[in-house]
Amino acid sequence: MWERLSLRTRLLLPLGLMFVAALLAGAVSLQIFASAHLVEEAAPGSRSARTVAAALNAALQASANPQATLDAFVQSLGTSETIRFRRLGTDLDVHPPEVQTPLGTVPEWFVHLLAIPEFGTAFPVMVEGKQVGDIIFAPDMSADIYEKWIGFLAMTCSGIVLMLLTGAIAHFTARSALVPLQNLGDGLTRMRTGNYEQLISPAGPPEIRRSAQEANELARTLNRLSQDNRSLLRRIVSLQDDERQDMARELHDELGPLLFGIRANTVALLETIPSANAELRSAADGILQSVETLQQANRRILDRLRPLYIQELGLEKSIRTLLQNAKAQSLGLKVTSQIDADLNEVDGLLSQTIYRVIQEAVTNALRHAKAKSMHVAAGINEREVTVEVSDDGIGFPADRVFGRGLTGMLERVRALSGTLELLREAGRTCVRCRLPAGDSAPHSRQAGRD
Repeated sequence: MWERLSLRTRLLLPLGLMFVAALLAGAVSLQIFASAHLVEEAAPGSRSARTVAAALNAALQASANPQATLDAFVQSLGTSETIRFRRLGTDLDVHPPEVQTPLGTVPEWFVHLLAIPEFGTAFPVMVEGKQVGDIIFAPDMSADIYEKWIGFLAMTCSGIVLMLLTGAIAHFTARSALVPLQNLGDGLTRMRTGNYEQLISPAGPPEIRRSAQEANELARTLNRLSQDNRSLLRRIVSLQDDERQDMARELHDELGPLLFGIRANTVALLETIPSANAELRSAADGILQSVETLQQANRRILDRLRPLYIQELGLEKSIRTLLQNAKAQSLGLKVTSQIDADLNEVDGLLSQTIYRVIQEAVTNALRHAKAKSMHVAAGINEREVTVEVSDDGIGFPADRVFGRGLTGMLERVRALSGTLELLREAGRTCVRCRLPAGDSAPHSRQAGRD
């Protein structure tokens, strides 16, 4: 439970308990020492009352007219409140008096807390061996009780004021430390999410300021490493694209003409073979079909190695051509799209990355999803490019990790400081990518649908 308490509560709770314990200790001390002090003050009067009772009994025993002697004694007491005579069979109201103060009447619980043992002590008065009354010792302790009550109020008020003052000091002290700690925590959270630009403002006690400064140095180091990492990824991606273009050029310039030549020679061979030689014509037809299949495979490989349509047709048209080819490969698949026309203004590495992400997501859906419908959306605003490819296929296992294709796309996206997610939402598998638009963002946007 203690681990769940906030720092402010951890400071205020022990202080509050300490002051409550101090008040309880003061009350116990008051009950012990004040009561003993009142008993000591009342002791001489109690002894005097006992002496008066003994002298009265002796006088009554020696008197020829005890009743007259007793009456004379009672009359001599007059209106004394400390020592009074109570005749046998009568009820003399003897109880602690109400003590009036400028702050009001002293509560009865406080008077009982003092526990005055000698208040209302009775000493019997005997006449001819029979008890005829009592000498009552009832001292007026109002002044003493008032003094103790004022002392108790002063101690309680001082304790409460001191507790509130200490609590306020602890509250503002904790606040002066908690606000910088909260700023430090927010800064570390930003660092965890990859935001190293916004530094932490050093504030608070020296220990927290030093921690904030160390965290800022760490953020600067991580920022440099992140920039170096992105630059390296950009370089790697650029080299991969160059290598893809070189390979595509070689396939197009060397393998393409060879296949075309083989096909032309095979056609020419078919024209020279007599119709009666069915076996030889069948073999030539097989060669022709194989060559045509190789040509189609070569075109697909070229399309994956180098999207030739981007420079000639623009990114939007290239994506639509890609989706048309996907429809042709899977006739039972319903493909819908929402492509922003302003994507044509994007060029360079960003346009290639957008195309590659859509290409890889569509290829995965065709190969593995067994989907009946697929939706592709790509748009751009002033801050970022958003790409989303979703399908209603079988999805992916919970422990699935990115394969080689998606891992390559993730590296491309990270090189541009973007994010790539593979999600399962509302029964659909979704590949979602966000890329910073930078200077490629157009000033006006319009979306194309089909």
